[in-house]
Amino acid sequence: MQEYRLEMRDVSKSFPGVKALDHAQLRLRPGTVHALMGENGAGKSTLMKCMFGIYKMDEGEVYFEGNKVDINDPMEALNMGIAMVHQELQPIPARTVGENIFLGRYPMKKILGFIPVVDHKKMYEDTAELLKKVRMDFDPKQLLGELSVSQMQSVEIAKAVSANCKVLILDEPTSSLTQNEVEALFRIIEDLKAEGVSIVYISHKMDEILQISDEVTIMRDGQYIGTWPSHELTTDSIITKMVGRELTNLYPARENVPGDIVFEVENFTSINPHSFRNVSFQLRKGEILGVGGLVGAQRTELMEGIFGIRSHTTGTIKYQGKVMNINRPKDAIDNGIAMLTEDRRLTGIMGVLSIADNISISSLQNYLDYNILINNKKVEELVLKNIEKMNIKAPSSKTQIKSLSGGNQQKVLIGRWLANNPDVLILDEPTRGIDVGAKYEIYCIIADLAKQGKSIIMISSEMSELIGMSDRVMVMCDGRVTGFINGKEATQENIMELATKFE
Repeated sequence: MQEYRLEMRDVSKSFPGVKALDHAQLRLRPGTVHALMGENGAGKSTLMKCMFGIYKMDEGEVYFEGNKVDINDPMEALNMGIAMVHQELQPIPARTVGENIFLGRYPMKKILGFIPVVDHKKMYEDTAELLKKVRMDFDPKQLLGELSVSQMQSVEIAKAVSANCKVLILDEPTSSLTQNEVEALFRIIEDLKAEGVSIVYISHKMDEILQISDEVTIMRDGQYIGTWPSHELTTDSIITKMVGRELTNLYPARENVPGDIVFEVENFTSINPHSFRNVSFQLRKGEILGVGGLVGAQRTELMEGIFGIRSHTTGTIKYQGKVMNINRPKDAIDNGIAMLTEDRRLTGIMGVLSIADNISISSLQNYLDYNILINNKKVEELVLKNIEKMNIKAPSSKTQIKSLSGGNQQKVLIGRWLANNPDVLILDEPTRGIDVGAKYEIYCIIADLAKQGKSIIMISSEMSELIGMSDRVMVMCDGRVTGFINGKEATQENIMELATKFE
């Protein structure tokens, strides 16, 4: 029996201006979970896309069950027994759960003895059996668009399992899952391990990696750093190997001094009776106000209401004592409010446009000659200034933003809003899906903005982030504010106590 089910040897891959992989390696044993870790831009997803046939390697060899193979496209990979759940979901919302799972490989039957048609009865029976196997209780005939993002991700996982794969690649599989769904995923992984499946698990969540993996391979700048048994590693040692240096403090020292109250929200209530209600809070100049709570606490909905994305029935918003009428995002922007949305891919970046376009899009009106023509020279100066200030790593300002790592995409979006020189910044999960090194850079940017006197509202589902970065923490539960905690007094225990304070 082969020791390794799959080996990737000396894999190199270049894109214009970027060497994404430089003699990278990976070896997978049967029946194990192999974590693949590294900072954003380290080459993890690129290596997996080479394995799955999405990208063609420039150099390197792949051995599957002892035989050298060429994988030219995803269908070849699937036929070989390699399946992948991508970080960016690509569902077909208007089709059913069953149709999404069996897309491209529908069971067929013949009518009149010779006309091939999809065997819907068998497809839905197979879907029901599969969902039962992976412990999911979805209706096979339900439209995918009726499910939440986390449920769609669960369906993608079921789809990969349905291929009877020998190698399963999970790229950030828990980024949109609730805690209960994460636990369900881990049970599925244990079942697959018992069946001998080799699982590649890409995640930035250290606790998950140490809990679920058997081995850990670490990459840095497209290169293979090493592989270790997971029980020999700690969070600190993983971070050191990932970034090539020790991070003695995960959060920067903050020099901001909160001043006078500049922003007030009073009795803010959503038009949706199941959303936020009677919310009141104050924000000081140069303050970082963390917003904590569990899934369903309506934190994002509240901030979208303040920014004019969602409608409200009652409540007022004041800036420096003056009431602001915000009924749409443009009203908020005109009043010096900016919002970094929770899902940068869905509602943040414009993937096919350049870094320059993404940074300048919200402030082009400031760079018009005669109020008609865009002054491209001034726009380029703005863009280059932000690339330097944000330390955005990219070949040029003309690079498509979708080709950047998550951390660099997030820095571009922060640069977009800073180009408007806002007074109040709402940051919704600013470090979600970002590695520890890029997180630190984002934290430094936030700390520096607060020091400059910007007022910041930061939603975060990471307790340590709330505690490490906030001057105060506002906690929500079931659409209500349940309390405020001074940053120095914040602990996981007192935040959780308020986050579970139901009426």
